[in-house]
Amino acid sequence: MPSGQVIRVSPPSALREGIAQIQGELHVTPDFPPEVEAEAVRVAADVLVLPDEDQTQIPFVTIDPADSMDLDQALHLERSDTGYVVQYAIADVHAFVAPDGAIDVESHQRGESLYGADSKIPLHPTALSEGAASLLPGQVRPALLWTSTLDETGEILSTGVRRVRVKSVAKLDYVGVQQMFDSDDPAAFDERYGDSLRLLKEIGELRLALEVKRGGISLPLPDQEIEVKGDQWRTRFRSLLPVEDWNAQLSLLTGFGAARIMLDHKVGLLRTLPPADPRDVARLRRTAKALNVDWPESQSPADFIRSLDPGDGHEAAMILASTRLLRGSAYAAFNGTLPELTEHAALASPYAHVTAPLRRLIDRYAGEICVALCAGTPVPDWVLATMDELPAIMQAAARRSSGYERAILDLVEAGMLAPRVGESFDGVVVEVSDKEPTHGTVSIQDPAVEAAVVGTTALPLGDPVTVRLAEADVLRRRVSFTLA
Repeated sequence: MPSGQVIRVSPPSALREGIAQIQGELHVTPDFPPEVEAEAVRVAADVLVLPDEDQTQIPFVTIDPADSMDLDQALHLERSDTGYVVQYAIADVHAFVAPDGAIDVESHQRGESLYGADSKIPLHPTALSEGAASLLPGQVRPALLWTSTLDETGEILSTGVRRVRVKSVAKLDYVGVQQMFDSDDPAAFDERYGDSLRLLKEIGELRLALEVKRGGISLPLPDQEIEVKGDQWRTRFRSLLPVEDWNAQLSLLTGFGAARIMLDHKVGLLRTLPPADPRDVARLRRTAKALNVDWPESQSPADFIRSLDPGDGHEAAMILASTRLLRGSAYAAFNGTLPELTEHAALASPYAHVTAPLRRLIDRYAGEICVALCAGTPVPDWVLATMDELPAIMQAAARRSSGYERAILDLVEAGMLAPRVGESFDGVVVEVSDKEPTHGTVSIQDPAVEAAVVGTTALPLGDPVTVRLAEADVLRRRVSFTLA
């Protein structure tokens, strides 16, 4: 995994000022209005009425990036006579956020947390999201406890959710947990939660196999990330650790169960994605042929994409081209009549967002719907009154989130490369414009950059190339290369 190029900014405030400019352009800020902060501080300090059901004896753990404090998922796994029991405790945000209160109104303006370098724009004030509502270790917290029973193959047999009190015993991170699984030392797993955590790989791999069986599509592209340490900035391409895939499968199965509950009762909020347009599939097959990437006629798009190696230039370009199959994601609100589209095509299943309420507004609503349905009580009026507005709120928030992350990446790339204009770099052409085949995108591993490239003739898609840095404009956040 490439280490990335480090930049020491002089003055160190240069990129900070650029991030402030981006926040101004997008009209976002990490700061909250005084009345919102005041309500959060008051609610966090009040004596909380906890749910009657006490499940603090279950040794839940959280698994997140090491520096995360907004911990809204804690897990416990065990074997059963039929297979497995997955217990997934989700932060109970409604216990702290009153409908139509100052925090609630502000969260509807934001929609979701935004992330870029170390410049996070949280959905809720940190007094809640990183304090009173977060599933921090050693703290008794209200939670929505999702319980899913699985058979021996990992298939879901049943899903339910109820309000309980929980207490996490450990705040774990992905790197540390992966080291536990990679270690030959039996003592690598803490005895408090070792029996549970060891099942993460077993269940995760079963669920991944079922994803393949369902025909789910997963793009194996590495993430482009920014690391900030003082005045040292770097970008890097990072592939997910196996433990991140296993953990994601638990979140997904909870979302599958939630969707089924809501569909059975004909009221709820789904995350949807339409099937790929046959014209896009045909076009993708033509791209594979042009890249000399073998795609048998009998092989489905999902199986083909899963077989691709992002370390191979032609196949990396193929993966990037495959993103056109995943266009059109949306949310669907329904009450009494099912929506026309109920499935998420990439997951090959109906699906709902319910596992990240500290970071995503719609999860709080979907969670409340499922709690009511499982208890046999009416869905709260405040949920029904607002749910039709949520798809538009979340679509706008998703666009804002994507724009924020991309703008900060562009800023840091320009900042890293500004002193190196005129230098040559090795890269791979990963995208070529349909309208202008001399224009496209080049991926460079060190520094980890994806930027525009222009050639005098048609760009060689998927081929390794040498490019010259023509522009790195920090103010305009623009980087461009020419084919050498």
